[in-house]
Amino acid sequence: MTCWRRLKEWHEAGVWERLHRTLLDRLGEADRIDWERASSDSASVAAPGGPKERP
Repeated sequence: MTCWRRLKEWHEAGVWERLHRTLLDRLGEADRIDWERASSDSASVAAPGGPKERP
């Protein structure tokens, strides 16, 4: 239960988003991102014609 609670608190505090951004920034600076294998979808990038903001 404690583990689940901690993960929930970290999610709500934005820890995972900041960690992900930091990792991407560092990999980008080190030229370690292979953009040939990158992809995105509407879960992470707003779709054209979709709502301007996520609820």
